[in-house]
Amino acid sequence: MDEEAVVRRLRWRCRRGMRELDQLFGRYIDREWAGASEAERGIFLRLVDSEDDKLWRWFTAQEACPDDEVASLVERISQLPP
Repeated sequence: MDEEAVVRRLRWRCRRGMRELDQLFGRYIDREWAGASEAERGIFLRLVDSEDDKLWRWFTAQEACPDDEVASLVERISQLPP
């Protein structure tokens, strides 16, 4: 599968019921995905597999993510400019 198809599928997979989460994931895909290592891509996919309510609490710092790698990526994504 070519990279463009992978990104299209990833965008679909990242669709959430919250516009804010959609925007955060979209920023990462637009700005970071292409240059991300395979390890980081795997961490992002673990993040995407998380439940929306947990994601929101992690991104708003209401709760700490128990996975240090995912927590680090959440912090990086949060700091991406709009």
